[in-house]
Amino acid sequence: MTNDNDKIRAHPPKFSERKFRRAHIFIFGRVQGVFFRAETRRKARKFGLYGFVQNLSDGRVEAVLEGEKEKVEKLIEWAKRGPFLAKVDNIEIKDEDYKGEFDSFEIRTSRQSWGTLIR
Repeated sequence: MTNDNDKIRAHPPKFSERKFRRAHIFIFGRVQGVFFRAETRRKARKFGLYGFVQNLSDGRVEAVLEGEKEKVEKLIEWAKRGPFLAKVDNIEIKDEDYKGEFDSFEIRTSRQSWGTLIR
C-alpha cells in the first residue's frame, strides 16, 4: 500500500519556473472534428507536457500546456498548423504563471465558452 508521500511528482517543482512555461491557448478555425484534441494530447505526451485540451461550444479548441519551455513552444508551433484535416485561422496565446498543477495531459469534456458542460 502506498501513501501520498510515496508518490513521485512527474512534473518539475515550482522553484525551477525559469526553465518551465505555462501557456493557455485558444485555437480558431476548422479545429473540431479533425482530431485536433487527440493529436494535441499525443504530441503533449510525446513532449512530456502536462495540462488539458478541450472543445468549446463556439468552435474553438482550448488548451493549457505546462512543461519545459522549449517543449511548450514546439507544441504551440504545431498548434498553429494542427493536424492534417484542420485549418487554423488564428491562435491566441496567454502566458500564465507556471503552477505544476497537472499530473498528466488529458482531453477534457467539452464545455461552452462560459463554463457550462456540454454532454
